[in-house]
Amino acid sequence: MAITITDESFQELLQDGKPLVVDFWAEWCGPCRMVGPIIEELATEYEGKVNIGKIDVDENSEVAAQFGIRNIPTILFFKGGQLVDKQVGAAPKATFVSKIEGIL
Repeated sequence: MAITITDESFQELLQDGKPLVVDFWAEWCGPCRMVGPIIEELATEYEGKVNIGKIDVDENSEVAAQFGIRNIPTILFFKGGQLVDKQVGAAPKATFVSKIEGIL
């Protein structure tokens, strides 16, 4: 299951040492609802290898502002605490798998 990320918990996850995938989303966003189940599947498949979570931009605007998130869904990929890749908009599962494999 994907981790629920907040403005307060983001830094701790970033410094955890594991690669981190963050889905920036909102309840009212149609494409976000399409990507949501894919993120949940990936969180289960990569459990223990990659931290995968979701951050609601309506409730947690600080991290979204920090990374200049203007469109959702936006999925950011971090390795070693650094942003290394990003996906803006809905995409098929294979796209996310490829990007996750790239940060392992």
